[in-house]
Amino acid sequence: MKHVIGLLATLAGLAAATGCDGRAATPAETTGRPAAAPGVVEVPPDSPMLAQLKRDTVKLVDLPTDEVVAPGKIEANPNRVSKVVLPVSGRITSVLVKTGDAVEEDQPLLTIASPDADSAMSAYLSAQATVTQAEAALGKAQADLDRASDLFEHNAVAKKDVLNAESALTQAKAAVQQAHASREQTVRRLSVLGLTASESRQQVVVRSPLAGKVLELTVVPGEYRNDTSASVMTIADLATVWVTSQVPESYIRFVQIRERVEISLVAYPGEVFEGRVSRIADVVDPQTRTVKVQAEMDNRAGRFRPEMYGSIHHIEAVAKTVVVPAGAVVENNDGRSIVFVETSSGRFEQRQVSVGKRAGDVVRVVNGVTPGDTVVVDGVMLLKGMLRPSARGPHEPCGVPNAAAALGCRSESAPAARRENARRSAIASGGGVPASLKR
Repeated sequence: MKHVIGLLATLAGLAAATGCDGRAATPAETTGRPAAAPGVVEVPPDSPMLAQLKRDTVKLVDLPTDEVVAPGKIEANPNRVSKVVLPVSGRITSVLVKTGDAVEEDQPLLTIASPDADSAMSAYLSAQATVTQAEAALGKAQADLDRASDLFEHNAVAKKDVLNAESALTQAKAAVQQAHASREQTVRRLSVLGLTASESRQQVVVRSPLAGKVLELTVVPGEYRNDTSASVMTIADLATVWVTSQVPESYIRFVQIRERVEISLVAYPGEVFEGRVSRIADVVDPQTRTVKVQAEMDNRAGRFRPEMYGSIHHIEAVAKTVVVPAGAVVENNDGRSIVFVETSSGRFEQRQVSVGKRAGDVVRVVNGVTPGDTVVVDGVMLLKGMLRPSARGPHEPCGVPNAAAALGCRSESAPAARRENARRSAIASGGGVPASLKR
């Protein structure tokens, strides 16, 4: 409060010194210093207002010339998401994980007691018996051929007996091959179910196809499941995630596969993350006229979760641009943008500038200032109120609307205006009003 009162008192005194009554004060009416030129405000070196005016330097920085900003959200990498289904129907005997658990590849998830497992074991045993029979038949056929050949050499049998024995041997060999193939098929079936040929009454163990986290679980122990196409749990590897965004078709030319993009998330304000474009849709959404763009992010730290909202920011090109802090630019009533440049200590010159698009806390400036200039960033409106009338915009008595009432600026004679300003300064500073200044 004391800071505000001091500013008002200082500004009131300066308004009296500059003759804020519709004309400029003469040197005799001030301290003897020559009057400032139009568009220039001079603040005495010993004035407390000079220390309260905050200044900054006009800078030349790299800013984007073409950029894309589009809303988006995080999704699980579809290439690393598994919907786990049951390999056989049966009763769920145990569930070994919970929602949110981290699992490793090939880790057991649940067990099933299934008649299909018994059928697979029975088929294997039957195939094994068939192989044994076929091999026995093959041995007999070979022995018959050897005996027939020996008898034929001693003219004991006809040639056709030898040919019949050879045909039987060929058929026996084919039967053995077929029996081995059937057995291999049953062995593969047992392997898919995770069963071994040496044990009976085994339960089927369902294992994780990848390392990740259990995002969804829809089964409990004791259930009997017949549908082997329905998912019982969802496992996703969240080491990488995708940010999906809808980019307007007019900007899609700026985005290319494997390009770097910056990503901001609502969950982490003020932080900027990096990703690379992994996919650009092949079609345009006819309703929104946008193209789906997906960027991949590293999530080994586990900070990003599916369905988080944010935005992607892609810069096509950058250029050196003159900028000033946003607080340095104000507008006159005629719509002109102005800044106050400190040309020397305590001397502030009003300059008209052409501004461009704002970029965060700074504003692009096309012309009017050069890099290295010192501009006022806090207190601009006070300086504007101290301008000589010829430098103010139309309809700006004493610089700022309503400032005249606060500082005692009235269209009256200079002595009366000075007395009124002195009286208001005494009130603002907290002291009493001298009798000579009382109305």
